[in-house]
Amino acid sequence: MLSYPVRIALIAALGGFLFGFETAVISGAEKTIQQLWSLDSFWHGFTVAASLIGTVIGSLVVGGPARNHGRKKVLLTIAVIFVISSIGCASVSAWFLFVFFRFTSGFAVGASSVVGPMYISEIAPAHLRGRLAGMFQLNIVAGIFIAYLTNFLFIGLGDHAWRWMLGIMVFPSALFWVLLRSIPESPRWLILNNREAEAIPIMNRLLETDVNGAIQSIKESVQAHQEKLFQRRYMKPVMYAVLLAMFNQLSGINAILYYAPRIFEMAGFDESKAYLQPVYIGAANLLFTMLAMTVIDKFGRKTLMLIGSVGMIVFLGLTAYAFRDAHAANSNVLIYLIGFIAFFAFSQGAVIWVFISEIFPNSVRSQGGSLGSFTHWIMAAIISWTFPIIVEGSEHGGFYSFVFYSVMMLLQLLFILKMMPETKGKSLEAIQKELGIR
Repeated sequence: MLSYPVRIALIAALGGFLFGFETAVISGAEKTIQQLWSLDSFWHGFTVAASLIGTVIGSLVVGGPARNHGRKKVLLTIAVIFVISSIGCASVSAWFLFVFFRFTSGFAVGASSVVGPMYISEIAPAHLRGRLAGMFQLNIVAGIFIAYLTNFLFIGLGDHAWRWMLGIMVFPSALFWVLLRSIPESPRWLILNNREAEAIPIMNRLLETDVNGAIQSIKESVQAHQEKLFQRRYMKPVMYAVLLAMFNQLSGINAILYYAPRIFEMAGFDESKAYLQPVYIGAANLLFTMLAMTVIDKFGRKTLMLIGSVGMIVFLGLTAYAFRDAHAANSNVLIYLIGFIAFFAFSQGAVIWVFISEIFPNSVRSQGGSLGSFTHWIMAAIISWTFPIIVEGSEHGGFYSFVFYSVMMLLQLLFILKMMPETKGKSLEAIQKELGIR
C-alpha cells in the first residue's frame, strides 16, 4: 500500500498529466485547424501559441491566490477550468472561440505548473522530495504520450477527428477534480497563516519526525508572509529559476512537441507514419523520465543536468545536420529526436519543476514558482509561435532552428558547470541557508 505522502503527491501530480496532454494534443490537430480556418503561418502560429499565452498569464497570476487561499483550493479551481476548456475546444466552430478556449486551457496549465510542484514539495519528506516532486514531471510526459497515442488512434475518424483529440481531456480533468477533494491543505501554508493546530495532524501523517522543530524552522524562515521577491537577498534563486526555465524552452522542446507530425513530414514520412512517430517519442520521454525519477535523489539534480546537456547538444546537432538538405528525406530524424527526448527527459524534464520548487524560501515560494513558470511559458510561446514562421519562410528553416537549439544547450552546459547549486537530500530551510538567504 502506498504511503500517505506518496498517495497525495500522486493526486496533486495529476495536474501534470493534464499539463502534458494539453501541450501535445494540439500536434494532431494543428494542420487541420490551419486548413479549417485558412490561417497563414503567422495566425496559425498564434492559434497554436494561444494556449501558451494563457500559460504565461496563469503562471504569473496564480501565486497570489495560492498564497492567500491555499494550494488545495487553487488546484480544485484549476481542475474545473480544465473541464470547461476541453469541452469548449472540442465543440466550437468559430475561430475566435477556439482561441479563447485554447487560452483558457493554457491558463490552467500555467497555474498547474506553479501550484502542483509547490504543493508536492511542501508535503514531501526531504529524502523523498526529488522523487515525489518529480511525479509531476512524470505525469506530464505520461500525458504527452497518451496525447500522441490518442491522436494516432483518432486520425482515421474523418474531418472531426481533431474534436475527439481535444475533447477526450474532459475525462481525466473530471477525475482530477474528484480526487483532489481527498487531499489535505499544505501544512506549510497552514503554518504561514497561523493555523498550526490544523497543520500538526497533517505533518504527523506525512511522517514528520520532529513536528515542533519543523514548525519552528518554518516560522524562522519567514520574516514576512507578504515579502517581495525582487530584493537583493533573493538574487540567486531568482537568477537560477529564470535561467533554468529559459534554457528548458530554448532546447526547442515545445516546438518538437507541438509540431511533431509536421517535423516528420518535413523529414519525408507520409501522413500515417508522421502521426505514428510521435508515439515513439512520447514513449521514450516517459521511459527516461521514469529512469530519472529513480536516480534524482541519488545522483542529484546537477549531475542529471550535466549528462542531459551533453546529450541534447549532440542530438540536436545531428537533427540540424539531417535537415541541411531541404529536398532530401532523412529517416534518421526519428532516431535523433528520440535521442534528444531521452536526454531532455533525463535532465531538464525531470529537474526543472523540482529545482524551482526547492530554491525559494517559504515566504516567497509562491512568487518564485510563478516567476520560474512565467519565464518557462513566455519562452515556450515565443518558440512555438515562431517555429512555423521559420520553417515555412525558408527551405532551410528546419536546419536553422535545430542549430539554434543546439547552441542554446551549449550555453546551458556552461550555466550548470559554473553556477547551478545542488539541492538533493536537503530540507527546504537548509537550501535557503546555503544560498545565503537569512
